[in-house]
Amino acid sequence: MDYNATIDTNFKRIENILTFTKGAKLIIATDSNSRSTAWHDKTTNHIGRMMEDFVASNQLHILNEERTITTFQSNGGESNIDLTIANNKMLANILNWEISGEESASVHKFNQI
Repeated sequence: MDYNATIDTNFKRIENILTFTKGAKLIIATDSNSRSTAWHDKTTNHIGRMMEDFVASNQLHILNEERTITTFQSNGGESNIDLTIANNKMLANILNWEISGEESASVHKFNQI
């Protein structure tokens, strides 16, 4: 999700993807810049509440599971702002979700399913 765009613009982008892929299995991996205890972050912010509502209203599912490491780690802190989202058709195919301990060239960790 574009950090410089409004949340509504980002949601519209996802809605366009949902329309384009209607009927297909879909996974969305995103740096959501949103925080919510629903995806095992320490706190919930305004954007997180909006993301919770958006996911529920579009019959999507957050795949993130509670782990000892977070999806985002920097000198400024850590959080679970990176989300893996699936639609109903894909959900049955997901066996496991985890945060990889593998080094990345980013402050974001690799998520694996």
